Amino acid sequence: MYFRTHNCGELRETDAGKHVKLSGWLDSKRDKGGLLFAVLRDFYGTTQVVCAEEPCLSQMRDIPTESTVSVEGTVVLRSAPNEKLPTGLIEIIPERIEVLGRRSVQALPFEVSHSTEAGEEARLKYRFLDLRNPAVRDKIILRSLIVADLRKLMTERGFYEINTPILTSSSPEGARDYIVPSRIYPGEFYALPQAPQQYKQLLMCSGFDKYFQIAPCFRDEDARADRSPGEFYQLDIEMAFATQEDVFEVLEGVLPPVFAKYSGWDADKPPFRRIAYREALETYGTDKPDLRNPLVIKDVSDLTEGCGFAAFEGKKVKAIAVNGVSVARKWIDKTAEEFKVKTEGGAMFWFKLDENGAAAGGIAKFVAERIDAFKERLGLEKGAFVAVVAEDKLSLVQKRAGILRTMLGTGLDLLEKNVYRFCWIVDFPMYEIGEESGELEFCHNPFSMPQGGMKALEEQDPLEVLAYQYDIVCNGVELSSGAVRNHDPEIMLKAFSLVGMGKEDVVKKFPALYHAFEYGAPPHAGVAPGVDRMVMLISDTVNIREVIAFPMNAKARDLLMNAPSPVEQKQLDDVHIRIVEQKK
Repeated sequence: MYFRTHNCGELRETDAGKHVKLSGWLDSKRDKGGLLFAVLRDFYGTTQVVCAEEPCLSQMRDIPTESTVSVEGTVVLRSAPNEKLPTGLIEIIPERIEVLGRRSVQALPFEVSHSTEAGEEARLKYRFLDLRNPAVRDKIILRSLIVADLRKLMTERGFYEINTPILTSSSPEGARDYIVPSRIYPGEFYALPQAPQQYKQLLMCSGFDKYFQIAPCFRDEDARADRSPGEFYQLDIEMAFATQEDVFEVLEGVLPPVFAKYSGWDADKPPFRRIAYREALETYGTDKPDLRNPLVIKDVSDLTEGCGFAAFEGKKVKAIAVNGVSVARKWIDKTAEEFKVKTEGGAMFWFKLDENGAAAGGIAKFVAERIDAFKERLGLEKGAFVAVVAEDKLSLVQKRAGILRTMLGTGLDLLEKNVYRFCWIVDFPMYEIGEESGELEFCHNPFSMPQGGMKALEEQDPLEVLAYQYDIVCNGVELSSGAVRNHDPEIMLKAFSLVGMGKEDVVKKFPALYHAFEYGAPPHAGVAPGVDRMVMLISDTVNIREVIAFPMNAKARDLLMNAPSPVEQKQLDDVHIRIVEQKK
């Protein structure tokens, strides 16, 4: 090979005496006057080069770090070996040095080896430098390996990878669309798919039995630590003639081995726990419970009624018991203040059991007479700590109790270590009352089959109708939503009619899917776990942008490519767009 005979992570003690050629980036230099130590870095590792003679000594001294260089010379054993490095027993004595790509800028925005300590804006703007850092690069390599294994496991289970269109039509799927103006059809627009939802269902209507793809999805929504703005990827899955349990069986066979293989942690074996949506809210305060946390929420509204504490009167009251941990008063006060901030005004009440099992501290005097009932309800032991939340609305007390459960679990170091705890959240309500609209709305997915079919829609209170909808959750992170699809056009029309949409509305918004169902559709079901989130969990990373090669920042800007950015007037004219300046 012209540029190299070996890579920079390859040479070992047995290679001593060989004449080799390496190419890579000049990682660092230590100039000792008559002796210069340089480190050459490529994708595979690093190798030390020792320059002691001219012209190589002057040449290396003149080359800026992060330039690309080829070095030709002889492998020798180090006089001071470094056992911690794969190549730490050898070094190269150069005979010829060639600069392949000289760094021409005066200064680096950050040291590559310490790029993770730089600000995120600088890292994203100079992402090509950031990715040279092995600690950053390795997460992208991990992502590649995980995706390859997902493809292999799906193919082994009889699924076919089928790509679906990127330019499609706009449809109401829960987030804002990215729209693309048409040059050929003035005033008309394509949309980038929020998910291949309708296409994968159409594949089932077309006679395909098992579909998957690593699908790009585009949603104009705000960033979070576990959600990248703009685009993301998901393992999109759909199965014909399938039930909810059929989908569960597939994913339970695919995810645990991948999680365990690439993390070294234990992963739950199938079957995963099934937790009803309302049970999850009641027991964990969230529909994304972290099952590494052993704490559970208990309702004590009946025990606090008439106890004399005004903050509890007429309220929904939830309690969380912590046994076997000594909780200091200073920590309690600090946690109560943090809870108030996180919940925008919520109050955490508390009491303990002393060494005799009597209530002590906090609101002890209000629960003392009923302490035996509290012990039985909460399973209290001597020395237990109990945190209590009270609110008027059930939804609010559940949410705040869930936040408190997380704070107690993490703050008291109660979470299991080095494990992945999976669960399915099932039995979602089909409908809910919208917080903003005050009207009946779909709770989860409008394409889902109601449990009980047409009969449930016709005879039950809409708010009591459950759907064959499910989420898969791992360590408190929602990996995916899925559902058994509503494949019957009559049931579909009835489901939409309850939220005020008639047949014309449904046909207009979902023409292809509705007409496909009219020609006879199989029962089908699917799911779509997020690839970005999976890699984030497996790499034990808190920020999802760390597992994406070229992410946007939290404000949906690509700082590297300067996108979004203005375009030329001719480009606007071609697609019949005129920009109207906003009045200041």
